[in-house]
Amino acid sequence: MTGGALARVIARPAAGPPGEPDRCDLCGTPAEDGHRHLYGTERAEVLCACRACALLFTREAAGADHYLLIPTRRVRLPPVPTEGLGVPVGLAFFVPRAGGEVTAHYPSPAGATRWEVAPEGWREVVGRCPPLSALVPEVEALLVNTARGRQDHWIVPVDDCYRLVALVRREWRGLSGGDRIRPAIERFFADLAERGEDARR
Repeated sequence: MTGGALARVIARPAAGPPGEPDRCDLCGTPAEDGHRHLYGTERAEVLCACRACALLFTREAAGADHYLLIPTRRVRLPPVPTEGLGVPVGLAFFVPRAGGEVTAHYPSPAGATRWEVAPEGWREVVGRCPPLSALVPEVEALLVNTARGRQDHWIVPVDDCYRLVALVRREWRGLSGGDRIRPAIERFFADLAERGEDARR
């Protein structure tokens, strides 16, 4: 995904005007609380989907590669050795692409910075953490938070990653982030822990 495409995803409103529910981006009907999302490959967009429309994309190839149903699994992994992936910060996510490459992103007050991961580095990481070989291209990611001694390593849907990018942009203050950004990120990962499963056990 290009930086511009990711910016469009993050800038896209998460909801309509106050008091109005989200609407399905395919049929326009109100989307239920906890509705699913689709990933539009042509414009690199995350789209809301009502229950009826989401069901249309539960089978492989249903979207003819134009729309992919974003999975909902969230799995906490044992610490993953990501030192060889060129991550300059402690908070980043890694998305495998349909063409076989892997892109890395880290949230910042300006959005998400992107770079290509060296294939040999990713192969080494997957070899040491086999569950990563099952990541669904384009719609699942490895999310890592090692800032301030944390050891958060998750398989997550990509819409969670975009939500994190939006959170960082919203809460960042000044040059260092201010006193709101750290608690906000901690709440984000606490929410993951409540909703996800723990593969470390």
